[in-house]
Parts: sequence; structure tokens; C-alpha cells
Amino acid sequence: MSSATPVKSTTYAEATEAEKHAVLRKVTGSSFLGNFIEWFDYASYSYLATVIALVFFPAEDRFVATMMTFGVFALSFLVRPIGAFFWGSMGDKKGRKWALSVSILMMSGATFLIGCLPGYAVLGVGAPLLLLLLRMVQSFSASGEYAGAATFLAEYAPANHRGLYCSLVPASTATGLLVGSTLATLMFVNFGHDSAFVTEWGWRIPFLLAGPLGFIAHYIRTKLEDSPAFKEMEKENKEAAHPTRLVFKKYRRRLLSSVSATMVNAVGFYLVLTYLPTYLTSYTTMEASQAQLATDIALIAYLFIIFGAGTLSDKVGRRRMLLT
Repeated sequence: MSSATPVKSTTYAEATEAEKHAVLRKVTGSSFLGNFIEWFDYASYSYLATVIALVFFPAEDRFVATMMTFGVFALSFLVRPIGAFFWGSMGDKKGRKWALSVSILMMSGATFLIGCLPGYAVLGVGAPLLLLLLRMVQSFSASGEYAGAATFLAEYAPANHRGLYCSLVPASTATGLLVGSTLATLMFVNFGHDSAFVTEWGWRIPFLLAGPLGFIAHYIRTKLEDSPAFKEMEKENKEAAHPTRLVFKKYRRRLLSSVSATMVNAVGFYLVLTYLPTYLTSYTTMEASQAQLATDIALIAYLFIIFGAGTLSDKVGRRRMLLT
């Protein structure tokens, strides 16, 4: 094993329990941090959408500017399926560690550059076009982050606690949203929604933070090894040379079931936890700080439910949990 391996034994299977727990802590930490960065940015973009609209689009009509901001948000999702196939395939060919290490650099780099972009007043139409380009790069790489982290955790986690460990992935999502929402709340309460600080510099802070956080997550991941389950699969499964083809050839029904189940969750998730605060602020009499506070409370409850559901799934099974 290389010098970067966090256990002293020849293989992970031969490591002591203490050494295995040390590896598992690093795997969970890197998975949590990488996914946190992704969703912290998504939260910041959606919760600061009305501010970003003022910066990157003509300010004559706020409604149109806000819709265009969410239009950029929506268009970036078009590349997610492409990214999912790419990172999933590369994760099977080159390893989970490689896919996660590269995707986190691309994602955090694109996020950092969004924080550096000049606005419409400086670049004109070039500003929203660059914003869209960086959002697409970010979305392409982020599609490898969530699924890759879940796979990495599932392969390392003890079989009897796999649900609990994998619940760290949606928990990191909720934590990223919560921190992004809290940051937006603090800015709106202390400086005001349309203040010069928020529109010129405040909105950039969460995006700029992604740079150093991304390098930290990348560094942690370079110190990890691919899971024993992946190494075993690599030895035994000769068809792994074409994993994407294998999925469509042998597992079409399972693939469609998985996509359908995920879509049900995703629609409600994005509607309630990303768009709703903007809707309440723009089209009702609710203050921005109140809308964000309501979201914060929902996210805290969501975190408790995630860990409870993950633990329960270890006892009753995944299928029964999903159906419930």
C-alpha cells in the first residue's frame, strides 16, 4: 500500500478496528465537506437570487430579472445528467477517489469564479452569459459529488449501519442549505436586502469561501484509498470496462425505478427548500428575514428526520422505508 494509506496493515480487511474507524472517519468527513460545499453554494444562489438578479440583469423590471436568475439556475441542470453519466462511468473505471478528487476541484473552482464575476453594469450581457457558463461547469461537476460521495460511503460503511452512514450525504446537503440560509438571513437583517454592501460584496462571500474549502476537501480525499468493495469489483467484474453500457443493458428497469423515485423527492426538495423563500419575499408581504428564518427551522427539523430515517432503514430495510 502507498505511503498515503491511512492504515498500516497490508490491506483494509487486515487492519485493526481502530485503524478501520480512522479510515471511516476520514471518508465520512471528506464526503460531508464536499457535499456541504456544493449545497452551500446552491443555497446561496437561490436564497440570494433577488440580489443576484440586481447584479447580473437589467434592473428595470425586478420580476423579469428574478425569473432570469432562476432561468440560469434551471438551465444549469440540463448538464447534470451528462455529468452523472460521466462521473459515474469514470468512478467505475478510475475509482471513486479519482472522480471525487477531480470533481470537487472543478466545482469549487467554478463557484469561486462566480464570486469574482463583474456585474451587468460592467460587462453588460456578458455578465449573465459568464454566470450561466460557470453554473453549467459547476452543475456538471456537482453531479459527481452527491452520488459519488454516497457510493463511497456505502462501500466503506459497516453493513448493519449503512443507512445511518449514507444519511450523512443528505445531512450535509441540509447543512449546506442551512448555513447558506442563515448567512442570507444575517445579511438581510443587519444590512438590508438592497443595501450597497449586500449588492456589491455581501452576495460574493459564500461563493468565494468555496475556493479554500474545496482545496481542503481535495487534500483529504487524496489521502484516502478506494474502498475494498471497489477493488474487489475491479478484480472480479470484467464488464466494468463499460459500466454505463452494462447499466442500460442489464438494469434498465432498476434504473428507471431509481430515477423516478429520485424525481419525486427532488421536485419537492427544490420547491420548498430553495424557491419558496424567494417566492414569499417577492410575491407576498413577508419580509426576507422572516422567509429565511422559516426555512432555517424547516432545515433543522429536516436534519433530525434524516438521521432518524437512516437509522430506521437499517432496521426495516430500504424498500420499506422508501415506500413509507
